[in-house]
Formats: sequence, structure tokens, C-alpha cells
Amino acid sequence: MTLAVASPEHLLARIADPDLHADGEAHALWRWMREFTPVHRHEAGELPAFWSLTKYEDVRSVYRDPAGFSSERGVLLRPSRLGDDPGGGLTLALSDPPRHKELRSLMADWFSTRAVRVLEDSVRTAARTAVTRALDEGCIDFVHLAGRFSHAVICGIIGVPERDHEDVYQWCEEAFSAHTSLAAHPRLMEYFMELLYDRMSEPAEDLVSALVNGTVHGELLSEHEALLNCENLIGATENGRLALIGGMLAFLQHPDQWERLRRDRGLLPGAVEEVMRWTSSATHSMRTATRPHVVRGERIAAGDRVVLWLPSANRDEDVFEDPYRFDIARRPNRHIALASGEHFCIGSTLARAEMKALFTELLDTTAVIEQTGPATRVRSNAVGGPAALPVRLTPGTPAA
Repeated sequence: MTLAVASPEHLLARIADPDLHADGEAHALWRWMREFTPVHRHEAGELPAFWSLTKYEDVRSVYRDPAGFSSERGVLLRPSRLGDDPGGGLTLALSDPPRHKELRSLMADWFSTRAVRVLEDSVRTAARTAVTRALDEGCIDFVHLAGRFSHAVICGIIGVPERDHEDVYQWCEEAFSAHTSLAAHPRLMEYFMELLYDRMSEPAEDLVSALVNGTVHGELLSEHEALLNCENLIGATENGRLALIGGMLAFLQHPDQWERLRRDRGLLPGAVEEVMRWTSSATHSMRTATRPHVVRGERIAAGDRVVLWLPSANRDEDVFEDPYRFDIARRPNRHIALASGEHFCIGSTLARAEMKALFTELLDTTAVIEQTGPATRVRSNAVGGPAALPVRLTPGTPAA
């Protein structure tokens, strides 16, 4: 991938433009920035002024310094007119230590390696249900297969009854399609408030019960905090499903890698890591400097916003050999698609289990997966991946 000599300055001004990311031009810009301006200041416009970090080690260092780079003022770029994120300090994603660790402790048991092992049967069942439905339909949009699957898993953990899974999925789809916060969807928030009240009176073995009945320093979370954390968890499925969809697209574009995986299932763990690196579905994460820093000679002042471009970090030539090659046997593969440090994704083990389950089910039950139309990309600077991926699934195995 190359970048025309005349284009960098023009693209720099558009780095947060959703169209740049939807058109696939961002990778060309990031590649140029890693070489020529890896720490770059963008002046204020509709967005506040911010610094872009595009190199792996710089991004990783910021993640690992939560005292020096705060999450509480927001972790995504927002127009200046909106101010700081109102969820600051209230949710897992928007909190700093020690509050972050305290909130994480309420939820950690539901996402631990032990918990995910217990969930393996239900995750496989959810994958089988989603793939069986797709096989029955034949021609589908893989977006919905992956979406329904990932929602079924997280809804089961949160405590949403199976009868309501489709409603929750559709409400989330409406919010994702509109590029708005799930908290802005009135029916979804109303549903979760009712669920919270139900679990206050009758606790169950689910995450909502842990949120509304657990304590931090001896105090219950407020209803608002519990609701926002539910929204935060269900919203995180967008990254997971985009990784699943983007992974399928990568295999369609590199069929030799799919056949390689079909022949040798021992490659599956490595394939999952490569899909995560390749897709890097969380496009950016933002922090606010709490004190002055010098990064590669650039002086970042206290209060400055710093944007970490994860897909760029995961294509850094200094860390990944031939980074624009999709290779399911890549070793080593120290990607940071799931962040690093204090904010390392709490659902990382679950995300890997979901990807293994879905790809295994597809390998076991489909003879052919073929793309039937163009894939379009999400128009967003916050998340990346296919917005549509039409495919045809043919049941059976290659030997059948």
C-alpha cells in the first residue's frame, strides 16, 4: 500500500472524517504518519485539538500509564459543542484507578477464564443456532449472523431472557446504524431499567444482579451507574461482531488461509489473534494527559487530548513483519486490538471463545462460503469493519 506524494496533507486534515475510514484510505495515511509524523497535533475545529499517536510502542505506553493519561474525560473523540463524556467516572471504560479497578471487580468473575469455560457449551450452542439459521436462508448478510450470535452470548451473561434477545438486537442495530450511543435509544434504556428493577427485588445468577446488588467501598452503585455500565457492556458487542465480520471478509479475500485452517484446526488460536490484529475493530481510543509528556520530541501538555489509532499500531512495521499480510500462523503476534494495561478488554477471553466457536461451526457445517456482493464499510472513526457482507452459505463439507 502506498500513498501519493501530494495527498498526505489533505488526508491529515481528514483523519477523523468517517468517510476516510469508510473509503479505506485511513491505512494509507497511518502508514505515512508512522514514517513522517508519528506524533501529530491536529488543531481545533468541530473537534477539540488532539494529538494522533500511530506507532505501536507509543500507543502501548499510553495505555500502560493511566495516571498520566486519563479516561475520565472520554475515550472517544466528540464534537467540542458536546463537552466531555457525561459517563466520565461512572463506567468501566470511562474511569481511572482506583475506581476502575473497583468497578471491574464487580464484573470480572463473569468474564474470567473459568467463567468462560463454564459458558463454552452455551457459546457453541449460540454459534450453532446462528449458523443453522443462516444455512437455512442460504443467502444472507454475514453482519446479521455475527450480530445475533454475539448478542445472544452477552445477553445471556447480562441476564436478558432468551425471548427478548431479538428485540434487544434490533434496538442495538438501530442505534449502531444511526451512529448514536445506545443510551440515546429510549426503548432499549427503558428495557434495561425494568431489568435492573427486577433484579433489585429478585436477584439472579447474572451480571445485572451483580451490578445492582454489589457494592464498591460498601456502597451500592446508583441506578444511573448500573444502567450506564449495562449500556457499556452491550455496546462493546459492536467491536466483537465487527471483528467476526471483518475476520470472515479477510478469509474470503484470502481463501488459502481458510483452507489452511480447515486442514489444520490447530491453527485456530493463532487465526483468532491474527483476525483481531487484522481487523482492529476499535479504530481509536482517546486519553487526556494529566501532566506534561514528551513523546518522540513532541511536548504534550496537561489537558491535551491524545488519540490512539489502534489499526495503525497493529500494522507497525517495527513490530510486525510484513504487517499487511494476513497470516493465521503469524508468530509472534503481540497485537493490542484489545487495548493494554488497566483497560485491557474485560471480555477478551470471551471474545476469543466466540470467534473460535463461530469459525469452528462454519468450518464444520459449510462446504462453501462465497461472497455474493460488495462489502461496504462502517462510516465511523470509532469502530471499523464491514457494514454489509452478503454471502451464500452452502451446507456440507468439501469432501461431501
